[in-house]
Amino acid sequence: MEIKLKTLKFDAGEKLTAFVEKKVSRLERFFLPGVPPQTEVTLEEVKEGKKVKLKIHLPGDELIIERVADTFENAVTGSVDAMKEKLTRTKEKDFDK
Repeated sequence: MEIKLKTLKFDAGEKLTAFVEKKVSRLERFFLPGVPPQTEVTLEEVKEGKKVKLKIHLPGDELIIERVADTFENAVTGSVDAMKEKLTRTKEKDFDK
């Protein structure tokens, strides 16, 4: 899976980059076989805290989850958990057709 990591207004360290890649790569098991998704993760510091935007481009669809938390790690974990649910619902919807 290809993961693009964007950081806005700051530079992410190796530790944060490794954490994001590890968490987001777990989503790979929820994809259909043979469909290589493009995954984009945007990290940004905002007034409310740390914001993560997780965007997955699937053939014919684009799934987006945004989360704000006190740390990037919590925001990434929350967005990955929400994306797992969204991918499961999308997969079930596609099989029902």
